[in-house]
Amino acid sequence: MLELSTIGLLIILIAVLACPFIFKFIEHHIEIFLFVMGLAACLLTQKLNLHLLGHALSEPIPISLAVLAFGLLFKIFRKKLDQTIRFILKKIPIPWFIALIIFILGLASSIITAIIAALILTEVISLLPIDKKHEKNLVILACYAIGLGAVLTPIGEPLSTITLAKLKGLPGVDFWYLAKLLGIEVILMLILFAGLSFFFRGHRSQTGLTAIHREETYAEILLRSAKVFLFVMALIFLGSGFQQLVDRYVIHLSSDLLYWINMISAVLDNATLAATEISPNMDAIHLKKILMGLLISGGMLIPGNIPNIIAAAKLKISMKDWAKFGVPLGLIVMLGYFLIIKLI
Repeated sequence: MLELSTIGLLIILIAVLACPFIFKFIEHHIEIFLFVMGLAACLLTQKLNLHLLGHALSEPIPISLAVLAFGLLFKIFRKKLDQTIRFILKKIPIPWFIALIIFILGLASSIITAIIAALILTEVISLLPIDKKHEKNLVILACYAIGLGAVLTPIGEPLSTITLAKLKGLPGVDFWYLAKLLGIEVILMLILFAGLSFFFRGHRSQTGLTAIHREETYAEILLRSAKVFLFVMALIFLGSGFQQLVDRYVIHLSSDLLYWINMISAVLDNATLAATEISPNMDAIHLKKILMGLLISGGMLIPGNIPNIIAAAKLKISMKDWAKFGVPLGLIVMLGYFLIIKLI
């Protein structure tokens, strides 16, 4: 029989997955809602303590400051960036430019970090003369690419840092271990997402690069940084609160089941899941399944990855709009990869 805490966590998980699509207020204030749900999960499992509070308050600071700094820099140099993009688009058609941006930022995210790659992406995309609907789809494709590319080195994102820490001491585990393990898959997927962008080119605006997007005020830049701070805090609380559920019911499953169950990383911190699931006793195939399940599903919904959070906050993409494109795309890619790795 399930414990009350387990039942409570399942109710919270269902609420996190369903409420943003049912209630407009929650959809428009997703950060506050996830924060409350994360806090509830921690209280339910008695995980809330001073150590966790300190971690939750300190961890979002570098990300929020980066969002704030880049927001201010891009506001100051917006005209210069606008002129640069105008010049580039005279040489390269928009579809090719977007495909290159997706591939290059996806690959570069392993060195410049997923956060910086996402910040560059949102500022560049916001200056392109494409309609809002297709802009959302292109941003989601790019966030998938950035989330995947960042895993290639321990610099790129917390998931890769934690994975290498868990495997430390094994033969061949060094700075480039994940690039050697997942490099071919990741590069092929970057090519896939860049290629898919040609099908979502949208309609070109005839009124200039910056006509579609009103320039942000300083207050809006500050507010976005605060929202990112709250979002990251929410993910930390959710990850800690759901640790009990993962420890008890998830980590003992087969790698095939874990691959699909790891779709919960669409709403939970994938670094936390990686820390729980990965073992130095696993072979390369098991590691690939677990990591690729976490990485692909991380692009499905806004809370799944930091680049998603940054892009959605900057370009005002709702959870519902993200899910309409992100979930089907993620499911197709996950199924395709699963079939390929089973055949191999």
